[in-house]
Amino acid sequence: MEKLLAETVAPAVRGSNPHLQTFTFTRVELGEKPLRIIGVKVHPSQRKDQILLDLNVSYVGDVQIDVEIKKYFCKAGVKGMQLHGILRVILEPLMGDLPIVGAVSMFFIRRPTLDINWTGMTNLLDIPGLSSLSDTMIMDSIAAFLVLPNRLLVPLVPNLHDVAQLRSPLPRGIIRIHLLAAQGLSSKDKYVKGLIEGKSDPYALVRVGTQTFCSCVINEELSPQWGETYEVMVHEVPGQEIEVEVFDKDPDKDDFLGRMKLDVGKVLQAGVLDDWYPLQGGKGQVHLRLEWLSLLPDAEKLEHVLQWNKGVSSQPEPPSAAILVVYLDRAQDLPLKKGNKEPNPMVQLSIQDVTQESKAVYGTNSPVWEEAFRFFLQDPRSQELDVQVKDDSRALTLGALTLPLARLLTASELTLDQWFQLSGSGPNSRLYMKLVMRILYLDSSQICFPAVPGTTTAWDPDSESPATGSSVDAPPRPCHTTPASHFGTENVLRIHILEAQDLIAKDRFLGGLVKGKSDPYVKLKLAGRSFRSRVVREDLNPRWNEVFEVIVTSVPGQELEVEVFDKDLDKDDFLGRCKVSLTTVLNSGFLDEWLTLEDVLSGRLHLRLERLSPRPTAADLEEVLQVNSLIQTQKSAELASALLSVYLERAEDLPLRKGTKPPSPYATLTVGETSHKTKTVSHSSAPVWDESASFLIRKPHTESLELQVRGEGTGTLGSLSLPFSELLEADRLCLDRWFVLTNGQGQVLLKAQLGILVSQHSGVEAHSHSHSSSSLTEEAESSTSSAPELRQRLVHGDSPLQAPVGPLGQVKLTVWYYSEERKLVSIVHGCRALRQNGRDPPDPYVSLLLLPDKNRGTKRKTSLKKRTLNPEFSERFEWELPMDEVLRRKLDVSVKSSSSFMSRERELLGKVQLDLAEIDLSQGAAQWYDLMDDKDKGSS
Repeated sequence: MEKLLAETVAPAVRGSNPHLQTFTFTRVELGEKPLRIIGVKVHPSQRKDQILLDLNVSYVGDVQIDVEIKKYFCKAGVKGMQLHGILRVILEPLMGDLPIVGAVSMFFIRRPTLDINWTGMTNLLDIPGLSSLSDTMIMDSIAAFLVLPNRLLVPLVPNLHDVAQLRSPLPRGIIRIHLLAAQGLSSKDKYVKGLIEGKSDPYALVRVGTQTFCSCVINEELSPQWGETYEVMVHEVPGQEIEVEVFDKDPDKDDFLGRMKLDVGKVLQAGVLDDWYPLQGGKGQVHLRLEWLSLLPDAEKLEHVLQWNKGVSSQPEPPSAAILVVYLDRAQDLPLKKGNKEPNPMVQLSIQDVTQESKAVYGTNSPVWEEAFRFFLQDPRSQELDVQVKDDSRALTLGALTLPLARLLTASELTLDQWFQLSGSGPNSRLYMKLVMRILYLDSSQICFPAVPGTTTAWDPDSESPATGSSVDAPPRPCHTTPASHFGTENVLRIHILEAQDLIAKDRFLGGLVKGKSDPYVKLKLAGRSFRSRVVREDLNPRWNEVFEVIVTSVPGQELEVEVFDKDLDKDDFLGRCKVSLTTVLNSGFLDEWLTLEDVLSGRLHLRLERLSPRPTAADLEEVLQVNSLIQTQKSAELASALLSVYLERAEDLPLRKGTKPPSPYATLTVGETSHKTKTVSHSSAPVWDESASFLIRKPHTESLELQVRGEGTGTLGSLSLPFSELLEADRLCLDRWFVLTNGQGQVLLKAQLGILVSQHSGVEAHSHSHSSSSLTEEAESSTSSAPELRQRLVHGDSPLQAPVGPLGQVKLTVWYYSEERKLVSIVHGCRALRQNGRDPPDPYVSLLLLPDKNRGTKRKTSLKKRTLNPEFSERFEWELPMDEVLRRKLDVSVKSSSSFMSRERELLGKVQLDLAEIDLSQGAAQWYDLMDDKDKGSS
């Protein structure tokens, strides 16, 4: 670092300003505190030649760097700094040879928090040429250098192709931001020493990354109408945000009125968003219309786009029809300066009145820049790119080039990648550039207009012109909802309260002289809901066999709280508690354990937990209903067969109150006896609720979603009934559209997603790989088991069609391959009907070995269970192996018993070998395997 500062940075600083010719570094100490990476997130990339990472970085450093400018006797520096933010790291291109990654790109999607402890800053800013700077301006410049579209590229291989394009790739798209209006802003102006309240003079700052726009100031107005349009390039999705800040213009210091932020991913998903957004940190809301413009690599739709743009009201600049990205690579054989001195070349690129400049490369007539520049184009048919190569003094022109952009319209993929001869230069002077044009296209399939007489209708870009009167003031509305990213990600947890043992006796008779038993029941708490089992009278080893279901999310850290009580006439006595972390259940899908009750002398509780995952297909519904009927107990509510997720976004055209005033509407969503009430939106006939709710569905063929829109104090404004039979016939069991309200007027925009609940450990999942629905029914009917026996097996996680247990017993395993982490995973659930060789039951445990290896590296074993023929383990084991390696292995599973406390001898109770190449490792279904003698080496 010291060498870099002394040999590279210092000369550049000295050459940048004549007043800094005596600039030197006098001290460089990086300190002892390293940069910390607090967290890492990996994004699924849409491209297979790159990996996207987000690093949460935090640097609180004791760095000390001192500089001196001897000419002015000035000493200054940095003593400590802090940097906090989310750093996006892109590994690309991925290659087949070492080092596998061709380059690393790094940047902050949003401006990081940067705090530098300057020393001698006052002295530094007194130097001529620097007096116009300020501490804030310097900080802004440093922060902006780290934020998109700027990025740091570190090539890892020599001669990397398209370095400039990696450093500045094409944008993902363009967002056209219409800043329309605001309303309900705070009043900041005061007169007569604050006694008289005036109004504000609002203006807005619109920011995406380093792209910032400032609106005009509207004097003395709390509901300003701006009607301005800006266009921004979006480089990273997810991550980048649209930020709007509203200020009150004042002569001394502008007052803050509020801020809103929106992830650009929502605009990409919706295509068009037109909404009022509340301002945080202040009062009021701001009206934005946001349009996602795709980048087309051909000129086929250019005429239609130009025609459409004529009908778009846009100020202060007309709307763009295309963008141009210029990758400035290098130049060769530029003319020398007077006295045969090497020039310091830089390039000016201009389109109409927009000019951008490259950096200067010092002391060479064959400079390498590797920089990118971006321009918005109103009409590429008539515009030109003007290129001027100059010495860094700007006084000497080393060459020039004028390129009509119409040439790109006929080029393949609107791209020119070549050497260009310079005019007014040397005979061999030339410039290498890559020019990429893209047409900006608004996808009409993302837009629809209200089907109300007198309003605009949707325009097809393939037609001649936009519909009459279409403008920013009469915006189209979205055809589909834009729910949050976590919508539809819930699962259902099925909780089996089976039995308890060795509970404490709390009942006393005859004044406490006679000890009785307890009347136990169980209370459950999870995800804000509570459940309670029935009371079992006078039993210290009660059996409940009850089932409860609750909707859960994947939020980490959730726990199921369980308490056991003795039912009494006055106050129920406490019999113990325990907690279960849901992380294991949500990851593996299943947990079956005896849990020791805490805060009491004795007692344990047997619970089984299943994760039911909703699937957007009706193919499994009949089997799910069949299995539910078999495991249904008399004491439990009817089991759910599906999960309904509803996202209610907004309503439109609701009837006015007393004919003139808009209502204050809210909505209720009801399925059976379960309801969800939205917030109330004050005084609006087009409310935006932006709320979601989930419901357990037991009989999808006969149930329905009932929606009512009501106004505070005005009664019903409209209603909707959506039978689930319609969802069962819809594509992926989902409807996402506008629905017309009955018993009133208006429409609502909602998304209804149905998912059939499938467990990997009961019935459907276990048999869907080997039995059809009909064969399941036939075997169930022909089974000699009675219905109660069949139900009991299913409740305990066994298949109703299980083969007889072998003479040595069975072991229950789940084996699957977790491709995202390249891991083979096995869960040892338990064993049953093990062989008893001696007088006492064995002390069993399970040992797992990946053959052909027999070393400790692949060996795993469970905990030991005392004196039981039916041990329960529910323990998970992992091996990090590539899939091709796994398919060459066998999993050796041995059930052993520890002979005695002092002996190392282990008795083999039985074993089984699983040939992993013959198992469907993608499903992860639990299965019982027969144990064999050690002599039998065959695979199961």
